[in-house]
Amino acid sequence: MSRQIWNIPGGVHPPENKKQSQKSIVKGPLPKQLVVPLQQHIGAPAKAIVAVGERVLKGQVLGEAIGFVSLPVHAPSSGTVIAIEQRPVQHPSQIDGLCIVIETDGKDEWAELSNLQDYQSLDRKEVLQQIRAAGIAGMGGAGFPSNIKLGLRPDAKIEQLILNAVECEPYITADDMLIRERADEIIKGLEIMAWLIQPNEVLIGIEDNKPQAAEALQRATKDTKIEVVVIPTKYPSGGEKQLIQILTGKEVRSGGLPADVGVVCQNTGTAYAIAQAIHKGEPLISRITTVSGEAVGSKGNYEVLLGTPINELLAFTDTQLGKAHRLIMGGPMMGFSIHEVSVPVVKTTNCILAVTANELADPAQEQPCIRCGSCAQACPASLLPQQLYWFSKSKEFDKAANYNLFDCIECGACAYVCPSSIPLVQYYRFAKGQIKIQEEEARKADHARERFEFRQLRLEQEEREKEEKRKARAEAAAKKQAEKKAAPKPPPTSAVATPGTGNTGEIGADDPLTKLKSASASAVKRWKDAEKALKTAEANGSEHLEALGKKVAQLKEKADKAKAAFLEAKKNPQTPNNEQAAQAPAADDPLAALKKASAEDFQAYKAAEKKLAEMVSASDADITKVEALKQTVAELKAISDASKKAMKEARAKEKEDIQNAKAAADPLKQLKIDAAIANKHVQKTKKALTLAELTFKEEPSDENNTQISTLKAALADAESLAETANNALTQAQEA
Repeated sequence: MSRQIWNIPGGVHPPENKKQSQKSIVKGPLPKQLVVPLQQHIGAPAKAIVAVGERVLKGQVLGEAIGFVSLPVHAPSSGTVIAIEQRPVQHPSQIDGLCIVIETDGKDEWAELSNLQDYQSLDRKEVLQQIRAAGIAGMGGAGFPSNIKLGLRPDAKIEQLILNAVECEPYITADDMLIRERADEIIKGLEIMAWLIQPNEVLIGIEDNKPQAAEALQRATKDTKIEVVVIPTKYPSGGEKQLIQILTGKEVRSGGLPADVGVVCQNTGTAYAIAQAIHKGEPLISRITTVSGEAVGSKGNYEVLLGTPINELLAFTDTQLGKAHRLIMGGPMMGFSIHEVSVPVVKTTNCILAVTANELADPAQEQPCIRCGSCAQACPASLLPQQLYWFSKSKEFDKAANYNLFDCIECGACAYVCPSSIPLVQYYRFAKGQIKIQEEEARKADHARERFEFRQLRLEQEEREKEEKRKARAEAAAKKQAEKKAAPKPPPTSAVATPGTGNTGEIGADDPLTKLKSASASAVKRWKDAEKALKTAEANGSEHLEALGKKVAQLKEKADKAKAAFLEAKKNPQTPNNEQAAQAPAADDPLAALKKASAEDFQAYKAAEKKLAEMVSASDADITKVEALKQTVAELKAISDASKKAMKEARAKEKEDIQNAKAAADPLKQLKIDAAIANKHVQKTKKALTLAELTFKEEPSDENNTQISTLKAALADAESLAETANNALTQAQEA
């Protein structure tokens, strides 16, 4: 009894043009230079771990994966790394990408490889890690990392594993010839994937226009439970969701994944690469690529090293670039024009077309839509292409997304049948790109907001810790004061310092002697800073040593006077001069003195900077004098910065003393701060947990589950601390 085949909506039958390239696989060229992009797959690009000038071996890791959805890249041949730079890469938007450029040495010398011949005796995670380490991505679509697609949740039940051997795009015969010549290796790779995900059945879908490939698969699966299903030829039957519907009748919901309906779908080239990685230990460094079109002299399929520049591949196949009207990477339906012939072959490059104007002419001029509905009839995803076109053209991206724009597989069937020659796929790609940009900007904004909120929380925590320290100091000071009051008072004469005895009595923060001591220390510091700047100027040969010397002398004189005043006051605390100093805080107040000094030093620095600007702008400026004045400006800036720093430190100390006094006056303040911070921390943690649960809902993994568990534990701790703080505040208020 034959398997039931379901039909899919839409679809077209463009000319196949496959016979011209249905030839045996030929080994491609070994180019003089290999350009290896660090991103050849969906997800984060790899991070380079080699340096310019380093010799690398074939199969050696060039860039390591830096994220969950990321893959490493490897050296396709031995040679020397000559550059790590931005180079043109294959992309519809004609962008550049970071690439590692290798100058090959012709030896093609392999690095040491490690295989897993007896893989069934190992843990599945080890096999998945080997597939990831080999850098294997889907080779028939967008390049999704294969280890993620095969690394399903333990509770996930897969009913069908499907090998996509349809290859429905015109011109392309890479998978066709790979199956004909290496069917056994493909089936080995398919068996590895089946062992990993344990499906109920394994199916191979292939179109009936590939009879020889179908026979090769039948022979290779003769003694297995794998079923080869031949389906009618129709474009785009090779789309993942379309093939699933044809073979199983299941429809993947909008925005869903095949795994949601119990199906995993993999490409023929991917199965072959997995077999090579597990049984031979070889990473993904080459692929089968079809080179076709009337401008190509030697049409066929070539095993090409990744990183091979397209122009070298075309030269190897005797392509007449002058005859080629267009160069296309991919097929004529879903491919895109190559903007630079030096772009390299990557993991998803299944075809290079060099077509003439007669073979594939430029599209006709776009005409207004006549609302014929042909596009809707041809759409294999049951979308409304006309509506998506209007929304994309008018930049109503929200409406386009609501009409399931991202379900579009960009097969080009709608544009193929459009009588108005509207490039519909280009409009859809534009809209998708803009939506992704908007989403990325929104994500960055949310991330920035979260960072700001967490920063605020951290600052509040630091402020709370400072308040705790201030409170402790205030309590200690209050306790000490209480002890002093409780202690028996000394005789009246003991509180008065006796001249010449060194007895100065109790000295508080507002005592004149303390102020003089602080002013002396500040003056000495400014003098030392200026002296240090003078020594630097002498070492650099500055022409302004005389001016700096005078400044140092002035500061030394002030420092000596301040020190002498402090020593005199310390020796004779009741002299008229000392009492006068106590009554003149404006002259001896350390903070006021520091403010004045800082302003003077800043003005001197700015005056020199202005003079430098005038000298530089002059047409007859003396370079030697300019350099000397630059040195002077730098020295004056250092003096100004030192003064400013000293002033800020004094101001901070004064502010801290004031805050300590306030904290001591209001014992409930700290409890209120503690409770507010704790409650806010609970709200932030709840928000972070909700965000994580929503983000990881569609991509469950051990790593994501661990992160969610950590956030839940943090929330429990935060709620416990908040409850303690709130209770303490309530009890204090009631008391």
